[in-house]
Amino acid sequence: MRIIIARVVLLGAVAIGDPALANEVSLHKHSADELKNICQKTGGKFSQDANGYGCGTNCHGGPGTDCIVACKPDQNCTGQVIGSRRPKDVQSALQAPPGTPR
Repeated sequence: MRIIIARVVLLGAVAIGDPALANEVSLHKHSADELKNICQKTGGKFSQDANGYGCGTNCHGGPGTDCIVACKPDQNCTGQVIGSRRPKDVQSALQAPPGTPR
């Protein structure tokens, strides 16, 4: 019985804490070339396939998956960032604010 209660408590803690770990924001439309250019400026890795294109960074000037922007043709892009940040553009979604610890 204690194991079941411990699992339920752990599951609840993960469910409550999970939204604080990542935040998804809607960003303006960007072409693949625009996103690729911004991605290069932020040190990220650009990728593209038949369904869309995206860029991932470590949020501190290198490739990674901590900060991600994904786009589909003719649709708004979506940014996924760590914490409660609310970036207003692609570049700020791919970079953590200055002074943010790694």
